[in-house]
Amino acid sequence: MTRSVAGTTRRDALRLLAGLPLLAAVRPATAAIPSLSFDELYSKFGVLGLEFSEKVKSLAGQEITIKGFMAPPLKAEAAFFVLTEIPMSLCPFCSSDADWPDNIVVVYLGEKQTFVQPSQTIEARGVLEFGSWTDPETGFVSLLRLRNAEYASV
Repeated sequence: MTRSVAGTTRRDALRLLAGLPLLAAVRPATAAIPSLSFDELYSKFGVLGLEFSEKVKSLAGQEITIKGFMAPPLKAEAAFFVLTEIPMSLCPFCSSDADWPDNIVVVYLGEKQTFVQPSQTIEARGVLEFGSWTDPETGFVSLLRLRNAEYASV
């Protein structure tokens, strides 16, 4: 069965042209991708640092979306960027997770994409990971990441 970008099949198109109803009840409903906001990332800040929210813990390993701004990348051909809550003119790279800001998420791209201006709102979509991790290639330390991600301007 060949599907178009809109999700309809040739059979659907022929049914519409013939004035017949679509058989939507036969197809399973597509579940909405959960979204996170920057306000939902952490539950509190205590003596041991930031504590992840229950929502982050429950969505770990799942594909999610989050809206924010792209911080200027370290280099043009970087395979990742930092998604920030507010537009930033400088990238908020940290040397360790001890000084990790509570309003950034690292986004590791599944495929190369053209970077956008820091003032452009984007929505990133990828598999959520949490916990301290050091990128072996760059040495960049992160607490929250999206893997196999993509993004689009909104």
